[in-house]
Amino acid sequence: MNDIPRSAIQDGRDAGAKSFYKMAKVLDCFSRSKGHLSITDMVEMTGLPRTTIHRIVASLREIGMIDQDHRRGDYRLGLRMFYYGSAVLANLDLDRHARPHVLELHQITGDIVHLHMFDGSQMVCIEREEMGDARLTTLTTIEAAPVHCTSVGKAFLAFQSEALIERIVEEEGLERRTEHTLVEMSALREDLQRIRERGFSRDDEENELDVRCVGAPIRDSRGRVFASISVSGPASRLPLARQDGLAPTVIRTADAISRELGWAGKP
Repeated sequence: MNDIPRSAIQDGRDAGAKSFYKMAKVLDCFSRSKGHLSITDMVEMTGLPRTTIHRIVASLREIGMIDQDHRRGDYRLGLRMFYYGSAVLANLDLDRHARPHVLELHQITGDIVHLHMFDGSQMVCIEREEMGDARLTTLTTIEAAPVHCTSVGKAFLAFQSEALIERIVEEEGLERRTEHTLVEMSALREDLQRIRERGFSRDDEENELDVRCVGAPIRDSRGRVFASISVSGPASRLPLARQDGLAPTVIRTADAISRELGWAGKP
């Protein structure tokens, strides 16, 4: 039997990669604010031909990554996507490497510690440490935090590309959570610049009244910020002076976790 020409093998690989890229473009159309989409929506958002969208959607439906809402006639992400997401959370290197540092930061400060990761639109809490009424450490998982008005969110957002910042703001908006929330893009940009300069973020009752937080970014092995850690507590317990005092410790903790993940130094 004749060997398959290398050019044919390469052509097959290129075609497979292009098909996968197109599938990813379709899946990227869905978000928290755009949970249901029609074929027309996907055509407009991807720029792909309608026949191509029909073919991709049919393939994704076949493997459970997209479901059709027969009452509405449009599409939404399927439960298989939730399965994949759950598997990612269950096997995160971040959780395994960060756990000792989260505990240490909690013990040093006595404050609530949150470890969050960006999920595409919000910050998802994968670990929380606090002292309960019985003085026992408790752990809560799977909480979500807005990006624009929390210390974990702004510690992440400050180190992202302008395109991603604009996409998040466009999709999620700048909801006024309290009277202290930054709801003007110009004010948010100024705050993000300060975060980049000093290396840590503040939430000064911006997400919840009487709660203040100090956060710092966590980097992967390539130096990209994808998660963050914070300490939080009642406003009376975290005045500006104490926030400044805690900031170096929070930054050191974030950097220690980053190094555990393979980060070699300054980004």
